[in-house]
Amino acid sequence: MTEAAQDAVVTFLLDPATHGVSGPVEVIDTHISRVFLAGARAYKLKRAVLLPYTDASTPGKRLANCRKEYDLNRRTAPDLYLAVRRITRAPDGSPEFDGEGPLLDAVVEMVRFDQEALFDRMAERDDLAPGMMGELAATVVRHHSEAPVVHSGSGSGNIAAVLDINLAGFHTSDLFCAAEIERLDAAFRSGLERHREELDAREAAGLVRRCHGDLHLRNICLFEGRATLFDCIEFSDQLATVDVLYDLAFLLMDLWHREKRGFANLVANRYFDAAKSDDGYALLAFFMALRAAVRAHVTATFAIEADDERASQESAARSYFDLAEVLLEEQPAHVLAIGGLSGSGKSTVAKATAPRLGAAPGARLLESDRQRKALFGVPSETRLPQGAYADDVSEKVYGMLADRAARLAASGASVIVNAVYDRAARRDALEGAVKRHDFTGVWLHAAPETLRDRLIERPKGASDATLAILETQLEADTGPMTWRAVSSEGDVAATVDAVLTAVRSDMRGSRLS
Repeated sequence: MTEAAQDAVVTFLLDPATHGVSGPVEVIDTHISRVFLAGARAYKLKRAVLLPYTDASTPGKRLANCRKEYDLNRRTAPDLYLAVRRITRAPDGSPEFDGEGPLLDAVVEMVRFDQEALFDRMAERDDLAPGMMGELAATVVRHHSEAPVVHSGSGSGNIAAVLDINLAGFHTSDLFCAAEIERLDAAFRSGLERHREELDAREAAGLVRRCHGDLHLRNICLFEGRATLFDCIEFSDQLATVDVLYDLAFLLMDLWHREKRGFANLVANRYFDAAKSDDGYALLAFFMALRAAVRAHVTATFAIEADDERASQESAARSYFDLAEVLLEEQPAHVLAIGGLSGSGKSTVAKATAPRLGAAPGARLLESDRQRKALFGVPSETRLPQGAYADDVSEKVYGMLADRAARLAASGASVIVNAVYDRAARRDALEGAVKRHDFTGVWLHAAPETLRDRLIERPKGASDATLAILETQLEADTGPMTWRAVSSEGDVAATVDAVLTAVRSDMRGSRLS
């Protein structure tokens, strides 16, 4: 396809008459596409590029990519993707849609939605909310559970191929010098060796699948009131056939890079909660670093032709590169237990502390309320009958929390365990289970009236605690308390700082942010 033909296609798509609209056609440029917004429709045109990770150099290849994009994205956004439109040469030589003449190019036709509904825009406006992000995590879990399993090699081999593509991608621009590219690549190869056995085991278990592949905030929108995944990778099965956690890691990295670390931690924890697994949590930092590196070289390549935006794009690429290096730094596991009577603020403090403990995206959060609901196979908001709180059931719940904390810490993940822990035997059992790792036990306390007021005022969540339960707790003997006492009478930030101060005194090398 000649440059003149390319220009003719762009002119055709920019013409309001082409789409039967009166207003101007807006254009959004991405790294490998141009999106034309016309009335109630959007038309996505592939750039004529040949890169280490995609070949869209001919009209035929771009048509094939459009058809694949349509088919794949209908899985997660069936109401958003409408058709594939061929752009052909009319008898008079001008472009037209779906004619009988030679193929000039192709576009994917989509429903146009408000660009302010993109999650990256919402993040910039601070419009993301915990409930929304929890629902997003559940959506991603469903997508991964339905994604086809692919056995085409080892899990470590799959990641090694990503490293090879990254290495080639960094050499498509001159932003990064050879020495720093080599340094980053060596750090990734070292990380790959550390995780090789686990990556291979995950592939054997069917956790390498044909995923979305490009799951960052700009490829998620609020469509018809639901978090909707769109614009998956269609041009390379290799790039999109990955460990499901590597797919998730793009979203987590994007949130982390934007300083939305609380949301990154929340999404990670809700994803693992919905998946009913803790396996692989310690891989997230490595996967997030790999995603940051991908973003670094893709952005650096895009900056070459970004004209007025070149400086800002190069700055962004550099920030992703720097983030990748930070995320690759090893972090020893730390186990933090937060106990206290109902209403002491355990859940609030645990959630606020988790993003600041251990490697990105922060600590895995284990909660007795969620553990108990999972044991009975009900959603976390479902109220359980009194029998579900019998001593034998509670002993099982606390035992499961201790076992999970020990396994997570052994895998290299930091953990926060949130439960009442008003019995010395349960506290001792947890400490014994994680004795090989850094441990901090914190006991949150507040005046009885404060606890009562909080129970009355707090919204419905995973906890089934009532005022009657609190009164029983207040009358009980908690036994010898060796955990560090922290008052939760003040605001949450002050309480979190006090908890982290306690953690810091028990650390042997973990890092706090």
